Amino acid sequence: MDLLDKIRVLAVRAMQLGVGPGGYPGDTVIDEVLGASHVVIGGKRTLMFGSNNYLGLTFHPEVIAAAQAAISRYGTATTGSRIANGTFRLHRDLELEFARLFEKRRGMIFTTGHQANLSVIAGLCGPDDVVLIDAESHASVYDGARLSGAQLLWFRHNSPENLDQKLSRLPKGERNRLVVVEGLYSIHGDVSPLAEIVDVCQRHRAYLLVDEAHSFGLYGERGRGWAEAQGVLPQVDFLVGTFSKALAGIGGFCVSDHPELQGLHFTARAYLFTASGPPASLAGVQAALRLISHDSSFRERLWANTRRFRAGLTRLGYTIGAGDSPLVPVHMGTERATIGFWQSLMEQGVYVNVVLPPATRKDECLLRASCSAVHTDADIDEALEVFAAVGEKTGMLAATSR
Repeated sequence: MDLLDKIRVLAVRAMQLGVGPGGYPGDTVIDEVLGASHVVIGGKRTLMFGSNNYLGLTFHPEVIAAAQAAISRYGTATTGSRIANGTFRLHRDLELEFARLFEKRRGMIFTTGHQANLSVIAGLCGPDDVVLIDAESHASVYDGARLSGAQLLWFRHNSPENLDQKLSRLPKGERNRLVVVEGLYSIHGDVSPLAEIVDVCQRHRAYLLVDEAHSFGLYGERGRGWAEAQGVLPQVDFLVGTFSKALAGIGGFCVSDHPELQGLHFTARAYLFTASGPPASLAGVQAALRLISHDSSFRERLWANTRRFRAGLTRLGYTIGAGDSPLVPVHMGTERATIGFWQSLMEQGVYVNVVLPPATRKDECLLRASCSAVHTDADIDEALEVFAAVGEKTGMLAATSR
């Protein structure tokens, strides 16, 4: 087989999917951003229901002002890695703020959320270690485990019982195993049974890493994520998150009570050999972090919008993912039907995400909508009207279901 054959196959498949107003899934170009909930795609005003901008802070005046001030003071980029010339006072201050917020001894930030998982997992683990990950973990978790060279085991999604079985088969008394789960899973919008996972890890003396990428800022009394909401934050060894969702920036973080976390500065290749985060993003994230730490109204509005949107889809007759998260998977069926529905939504001015194999099983494709705190009631009602019209047009819904 030629080296390029596998790419040619993908290009042909993309063309077979058809081209609508947004192109084909994964290649949509946003021409203009009108605000946190509205964009322009193909010259058409489009409601954004496919972003991770959960708290709507990308256009918050305090976040924008902080980013602008940082550019004026520090310039546009660091032009270096953290171990060379890329550690600014902003980096250290933000690490301290994350540690204080989570009441942990150490904090560490990374250029992207993907690199946070790569750095922590591959920096901690090596060929003599074992990484056990939930089967539906993010690609960055799998990548970090593979990069580490450790033995990789997966356990059934959200199954503390299966995790217990896998750990029971490993040699007793050794502390060279790391369990990795997520707080909120991004495909089906379900949460982890963290209290039970913590119990299993403690009985087997395994270290636990929780990826709160999608759950940080959304759950918990102070918005610190699903571990806080479950009351197990002190028992989590390593908590990883991202800036690119609730915090309206780009980057990632890890907090821990283990002082050894600082050693990752010298063992994590994804940290050592990449340029550090730009000042504007760091300052914007710092402003966003302070906002959500002291103002619960962002979360309150998000959950009100989530309940309204979920109830509307259910009322129309759609089958949506169980649970109560701002990520709302809408079950569609075949790949062609899902893409056709997505293109019809785009024609009517509503953007959502498409989830296709291998992220789902064959003929179990999804559309994934996501709510934001800045969606208005009118935005949600408009989106629901479009879902109703497209459902009738495509035969997904009976005309009487409205």
